Amino acid sequence: MSRKKCPLTYALGILAIGATLLLAAPVGAENSTTIDQSTQPHLKSWSNIIPNANKRFVVLADFNNQAVLDRETGLVWEQTPDGSPRTWEDAVRTCWLRQVGGRAGWHLPTIEELASLVDPTVPTPGPALPPGHPFQNVQQDTYWSTTEDVRPGSGQAWVVHFHLPGQTADTVIGTSRFVWCVRGGTHGDKYK
Repeated sequence: MSRKKCPLTYALGILAIGATLLLAAPVGAENSTTIDQSTQPHLKSWSNIIPNANKRFVVLADFNNQAVLDRETGLVWEQTPDGSPRTWEDAVRTCWLRQVGGRAGWHLPTIEELASLVDPTVPTPGPALPPGHPFQNVQQDTYWSTTEDVRPGSGQAWVVHFHLPGQTADTVIGTSRFVWCVRGGTHGDKYK
């Protein structure tokens, strides 16, 4: 006598297998509602504000203490920016070639990324960085971003003035400004 499977029994068997697979998911798998953002700073949103520089910035031992994680944005910055003013093209190239703490993968920041470091409450002459920040040799001057002016053929890119409480402006790309490389984030793919 042959046995026929009842469709209901078959469907229940499939559901039981599916439930077993779901329950066997790797331990520690998290969904967006259970992620501990304090231990996974790269998942933080730019809407978070961390007013205490000691909690916001972390000097990274894995980078030979030469890079700083900004927990507010998830970006990794050189602890000591380049001390030589450069043209915009040289600034882009400098960051592409940069190695900090034995790691490559650096780029010139966008205007938004660079401006995220600014504390506008710091008075002139600055530098306009949060009190207690761990950065070294930051010039009280102007730093390049990778963001070009939107006007076609303008030959300009955006800068942040760290000596004028974080003001931004566009500058002719042949002008020499300072360079501060970053790792991570959303750098532009278009360069002249």
